[in-house]
Amino acid sequence: MKHVDIWTDGASRGNPGPGGYGAVLKYTDKNNETHRKELKAAFENTTNNRMEVLSAIVALNELKEPCEVTLSSDSKYLVNAFNEKWIDSWIKNDFRRGKSDEVKNIDLWEELIELTKKHKVTFKWVKGHADNEENERCDALANEAMDEMKNI
Repeated sequence: MKHVDIWTDGASRGNPGPGGYGAVLKYTDKNNETHRKELKAAFENTTNNRMEVLSAIVALNELKEPCEVTLSSDSKYLVNAFNEKWIDSWIKNDFRRGKSDEVKNIDLWEELIELTKKHKVTFKWVKGHADNEENERCDALANEAMDEMKNI
């Protein structure tokens, strides 16, 4: 199984407001050649958390075959959902937290859950804005996408 490193980030200007995501995928092949792909997009009315989850979905959807993935994000919302087993509880409780509080972004969580069944994903939290080159690049991509959207 190929190993792919993915970094993701989401941002919004207002919550809700204009938002965007950035993702970087890196893979080193058998010839020790590194392949890199950058992704970005923006949306007019969204939230930071939606963009965080969407960035992971878009990046994983780029993979053409099942892969072993290390997905690094500065979003505790995204990372802890898997590492702290929030997902398991949400599924068990029909995507409810408590008796009436529905989990936000169910549509995205359901899609991401399906992708984690296809790929072996390890979620890793990285501190944001702390000189992690790839995380900083993802943040820049998300902001570039929002800036480009304003120019359309």
